[in-house]
Amino acid sequence: MSNFFRSMGRSSRPKKSPTIPSMPFDGQPGALGQSNKPLYMCNPFVRSALIKGSFKTIVVLPKFVDQKEWVAVNLFDFFNNLNQFYGVLTEFCTIQNNPTMSAGAGLDYTWIDQNRKQVKLPAPQYIDYVMTWVGGLLSDEATFPTKASREFPPTFLTTAKHIYKQLLRVFAHIYHAQFPYLVHLCCEGHFNSLFAHFIAFGTEFDLFSFADFRGPTGSGQPYPGVCDLIEKWVEMGILSPDTLKR
Repeated sequence: MSNFFRSMGRSSRPKKSPTIPSMPFDGQPGALGQSNKPLYMCNPFVRSALIKGSFKTIVVLPKFVDQKEWVAVNLFDFFNNLNQFYGVLTEFCTIQNNPTMSAGAGLDYTWIDQNRKQVKLPAPQYIDYVMTWVGGLLSDEATFPTKASREFPPTFLTTAKHIYKQLLRVFAHIYHAQFPYLVHLCCEGHFNSLFAHFIAFGTEFDLFSFADFRGPTGSGQPYPGVCDLIEKWVEMGILSPDTLKR
């Protein structure tokens, strides 16, 4: 097996996180309704990116690299980069400004508590739980092995999909509630590039499903979250048309 991921070493991995109340909710949220075009869909911001052309060229599996290790090292990078962006936005993402983990009107993600009940949490608390949970998994040698003598568990790709779903919700919330601050800080191009890379990689390795993220159709309501942005990037050639077929 390739040592691509393992060569990163333990020092590059996040520290083990404390125990959190429960695991993330895996259900489907309600549909989003939005009356005004969000800022991230407006020019020039929708076109802001650091990479020109299709992102597919940077997500394909390199030769002689094990697929699970390629997924692992990219998950680590996505988590680390998203966590850094959120760190810049924490002063704006407050309980007062974001009392729910919202990705749009009528779209509030919920958490499963210790009693297996769906509860709405303020966005900062929800995101803290997500980042703590993901950070703990990345530091778990049994889930993300770094030693050459250890194999990835059979459930690794299923775990990767769960991680992807939760990170996707963090992206969706930031676009909905914090994107104007990214514009103010002149880093919307960096964030767009990270998200496009995230979606392209998830599509390539079946970690992201546009149909699942979009939710039920036929209700006459706009797509939830940032699905319109993903469709726009497909139209612009930034993302592959395969993105919408998964």
